[in-house]
Amino acid sequence: MNAVGDAARPLPPERAQAIARAFLPAHPLGNRWDYYYSRVKLGSDPLYPGVLQALRGCRAPLLDLGCGLGLLAHALRLDGQTMTYRGVDSDAAKIGRGVRAAARAGLDAQFQTMDLARELPRHRGSVVILDVLQFIPFAQQERVIDAMIAMLTPGARLVIRTGLDDGTRRARITVLVDKLSRLWGWMNAMPRYYPDADALRARLAAAGLQVEFTPLYGRTPFNNWRIVAVRAE
Repeated sequence: MNAVGDAARPLPPERAQAIARAFLPAHPLGNRWDYYYSRVKLGSDPLYPGVLQALRGCRAPLLDLGCGLGLLAHALRLDGQTMTYRGVDSDAAKIGRGVRAAARAGLDAQFQTMDLARELPRHRGSVVILDVLQFIPFAQQERVIDAMIAMLTPGARLVIRTGLDDGTRRARITVLVDKLSRLWGWMNAMPRYYPDADALRARLAAAGLQVEFTPLYGRTPFNNWRIVAVRAE
């Protein structure tokens, strides 16, 4: 299978299990939610292979906006990618648990709590924002996109995964599940605005970036796409 096809597959079970072990509770009777979530997420969603492929060969420092538990940091190290990693998220509880899991796995990663709808960290290098953009209101979303573009150094990469507003059945399912994620308490915000593909492509291209859109939903029912934008060297 070609590289794009391989990126549409989830991580192999043994790799998903290796990462998930860092999220086991310290006590045998402790809460195993993060462990099972990580194992299922990594083993069923092609998100991480797709992002790993997009970042290979780039050593620019990486900022992970909306990092959640920091699963990408674990996947990068397992893939042999050693760029500096910093993750930020508005959910302080997830950040705390991500810090503990990273320490347990021996990762050299930084984490910070930050509300992306209100502020953004200073950064120069590559940026990823995965399954988060749709939770930021439209006006702030444009500001976030422009800020991410400004962070890119020559050769650095912006990697986005997001649902797109294209009127398909997949798009409707994506909206429903994102809303349920808020009701279930996994996400701390409701979805606000799903990007239009043509408008997003034009905004990135107007900034002088090389842009590529690739479906990244694999066997899931969601309308998730990978957008890779590269700042020419």
